[in-house]
Amino acid sequence: MPTFTAVDGTELAYHLVGEGEPLLCLPGGAMRASAYLGDLGGLSKQRTLVLLDLRGTGDSGTPDDPATYRCDRQVADVEALRAHLDLDRIDVLAHSAGGDIALLYAAAHPDRVRSLTLITPRARALGIDFTQEHRREAVALRAGEPWFTDAYDAYERIWGGSDADADWDAVVPFFYGRWDAAAQAHAALDVSQTNMEAAELYAPDDAYSPAEARSAIAGSGARVLILAGELDSGPLPRVAEAMAELLPGAELAVQPGAGHFPWLDDPAYFTRTVETFLHSC
Repeated sequence: MPTFTAVDGTELAYHLVGEGEPLLCLPGGAMRASAYLGDLGGLSKQRTLVLLDLRGTGDSGTPDDPATYRCDRQVADVEALRAHLDLDRIDVLAHSAGGDIALLYAAAHPDRVRSLTLITPRARALGIDFTQEHRREAVALRAGEPWFTDAYDAYERIWGGSDADADWDAVVPFFYGRWDAAAQAHAALDVSQTNMEAAELYAPDDAYSPAEARSAIAGSGARVLILAGELDSGPLPRVAEAMAELLPGAELAVQPGAGHFPWLDDPAYFTRTVETFLHSC
């Protein structure tokens, strides 16, 4: 398992999967170890996936200063990894909450980013967030599922203030396009892979300067793909479209029948879409 040292001395780990040009992959969660990304539906057949375990997750060390869990502070970890790999410019793929680190990195180091592939991303860095209304709009699409009633009732309790583990467990099917055995196995690993303390510190409001980030990324020349899931609430496809509109030239793909983890729902569609984009960069 390869490692490198961050600027604050924390030893960070990454995992290499596949072959081809490197694709630096940032996990979401927030603060979930990179293992859940797997081989991204077989994308590793075309690219060497450089799967970063964010500080305090997976095989990476725990920092002395918990404030470094902030997403804006972790930008320095991405730059340290780029330098460690001796790459002049990098292709970055980020999932979910990892989208904010990727966007903040591209804003801080626009000359180092060749492309951004943002998978069902969060984009507070651009001034866009998800709302309860977005969640309600997406969950209504699943009304025909056999698990819908119990899951919806649990969401209502969560929206009412519940933080019970049983309620959070019950709503997990909403995040997958198909709640089959593979999805259930994938979801079962979340708790053991996520640093909940770090997640609480990940996204303070003062981590973001949306106008500055939008300007810097727009002027960088980096190619951008935003891939949303048709059934996902974070982001809804129309919210993903709004993200793309903030970045001139950004491409938008909406994967049919997909939830928050589209490489599980239809690996062929997912890899074909991402490979086509990367090949054009």
